[in-house]
Amino acid sequence: MAGTLYLVATPIGNLEDITLRALRVLREADVIACEDTRQTRKLLSHYGIDKPLLSYHEHNEAQRAVELVERLREGQSVAVVSDAGTPLLADPGYRVVKAAAAAGFAVQPVPGPSALVTALAASGLPTDAFYFGGFLPARQGARRRALEERAAERATLVYYEAPHRIQETLEDVEAVLGPRPVVVARELTKLHEELLRGTAGEVRQALAARAAVKGEITLLIGKAETTAAPNTPVEQAVEALVLQGLSRMEAMKAVARQRGISKREVYGHLEKLRRS
Repeated sequence: MAGTLYLVATPIGNLEDITLRALRVLREADVIACEDTRQTRKLLSHYGIDKPLLSYHEHNEAQRAVELVERLREGQSVAVVSDAGTPLLADPGYRVVKAAAAAGFAVQPVPGPSALVTALAASGLPTDAFYFGGFLPARQGARRRALEERAAERATLVYYEAPHRIQETLEDVEAVLGPRPVVVARELTKLHEELLRGTAGEVRQALAARAAVKGEITLLIGKAETTAAPNTPVEQAVEALVLQGLSRMEAMKAVARQRGISKREVYGHLEKLRRS
């Protein structure tokens, strides 16, 4: 294991969801780099593993990447874990992987749990193509723009979201993307695991009726049903998106992005047609 960087997936809830290989690597590693040493220590204690832990999170990632690569040069084996799931998926780790690979050290993934894949598999939404956008922006304006950019995506959209923002986000999904099927996967593999299905409005109403919404959340949004061909007249492309549930303004923005033109140009096309 000397001089090797391991990316070890850990349970997203149920501690039984860890592979035999992951346990072996954690036992044999010289050091384990983790987001929260307290969280990782709970997992290690459960399996009787006692190893040195090094905090590795977004605030110290650049510095820690240098330190970890130096450990690899010394012949040590380093295991990187996140608080839950597969490292680097909306979690730190990119910098150390990039640095280790550039320095010529082996980078070995140890696959296992992922909230992204788990939610997608159980969602009932199409899995032939999907787009993972990590966490949506916290501010409404930026969040709506992020959703607008994917309005015409012919794939299931998957995002992580904080429980205190999920109702606002569902309101934005409804406003920007219309009545598409939505799934909110909450507390996956844990005691209170739940998958809520319906339109964004229906799921938001169900959550609004609760005193509080808690737990880790994965949000999945059904794909755009049709996308007009590039040579389709602008007005027809806009109408096709409106029929899918987008507002006229959101449809205009989506068509503008698809064709690499400004929203003003799309509006000009529609105005010219209206006047004629």
